Amino acid sequence: MLHRSGSGGPTVVFLPGAGLVGLDYLNAHDRVAELTTSVLYDRAGTGWSEDVELPRSAAEVTGELRGLLRAAGVPAPYVLVGHSLGGAYARHYTQRFPDEVAGLLLLDPFHEDLLARASLEVREKLERMQHQDLPEATHEQFQQARDRATPFFAKWPAPVREALIEHHLAAWKTGYDEARNVYDDVAHELRHTPGLPDVPLIVLTALGHDATQAQLWSEEALRENNSVKAALHKRLAASVPRGEHRILDDAGHGWLHEEQPESVLQAVTDLLRSAAV
Repeated sequence: MLHRSGSGGPTVVFLPGAGLVGLDYLNAHDRVAELTTSVLYDRAGTGWSEDVELPRSAAEVTGELRGLLRAAGVPAPYVLVGHSLGGAYARHYTQRFPDEVAGLLLLDPFHEDLLARASLEVREKLERMQHQDLPEATHEQFQQARDRATPFFAKWPAPVREALIEHHLAAWKTGYDEARNVYDDVAHELRHTPGLPDVPLIVLTALGHDATQAQLWSEEALRENNSVKAALHKRLAASVPRGEHRILDDAGHGWLHEEQPESVLQAVTDLLRSAAV
């Protein structure tokens, strides 16, 4: 699935986080499309793209994205906007195909050293989560999820609103399946691919409340996770000459592009301006 709007270049390409799909970024996409060409897409195995076995390697995902953009006639260079797991894929694309990337915006991205720097509580819980199957959701849990999703997705255009809600209810395990290999295989790929080239880079770190994260971790673990994450993001931004690290205190990990849309749009605008210099 690929959805393109706007005109001009460089083209902005959104890479969703695990469990999210291209249309989850539609509101941001529509605003970016007022500035340049903007592209949303679903990775194979997610959203409205074809089914494949999950998880997949970063090389598979980035090679697929490159082929998709070429098949759709979307010319490089690109400003890649990668969120969470999508941030790891955006980095890997930039590492593999540096001449095709004009800028890189990472929205609270996964970092390969996160697990090594995490507390014992976090490491032990993640280890258990990586090797267990999720239980089936009950009818009551589905109804609660629908009740929460309905007002949230009211911000989306009517033609896609119900489809998105139904998709997330039906495919709620996809994000878990897609991220099963992130701490080992994907982390290994990031470490063993040449470093980032000298492209404009902005890393946004979300330190605000996130409902999903709050259910997973204790308050102490959340504070430590945020501290480690912010330090790694700062280091990542400093790894290239034109890197910049920005903190979002009022946005959570999962939906920072909706909670702080102006900050995301400003970062995209800044990268487009840098790419034009």
